[in-house]
Amino acid sequence: METHPDIVDMRLRHEMAERTTSTPRGQAVESLALLTGLYLAASPWIVGFNGITTLAVTNLLVGIGYALTMSGFGRAYERTHSMAWAACALGVWTIVAPWVVAGNASTTKTIMSNVITGAVALLLALAASAAVRAAESSGTRRSRSRRYASDID
Repeated sequence: METHPDIVDMRLRHEMAERTTSTPRGQAVESLALLTGLYLAASPWIVGFNGITTLAVTNLLVGIGYALTMSGFGRAYERTHSMAWAACALGVWTIVAPWVVAGNASTTKTIMSNVITGAVALLLALAASAAVRAAESSGTRRSRSRRYASDID
């Protein structure tokens, strides 16, 4: 039973996920993404545009959503490929939100805060997605080489 291809493949994926999330790069991306999401959620009160209520609520909800989406990155690395793409969408939304949500109430500080935070969120989500893709492709190569080796035995 231990040599069944499905069990061997599951072990390889689990080892790959553990190995990738324990790297400094994986931990840095997850930590920075969590901080970015928390900043986005608190940015209306930090920057001082909490008077624009629709944008403040939007940033609060998107920031919490981004932090939760990217915090799963470390625990379930291989299954978060689509979550990383969802986080990319949240980053893009953060960039365009001052014009879409607030309309003409946008100020320089709201635009700068959202554009910079959205760009950082987008880059971190792209880094997470690229790391997942790289881990999947290297895991597939290892899995194939181990299968071929077991077929020879």
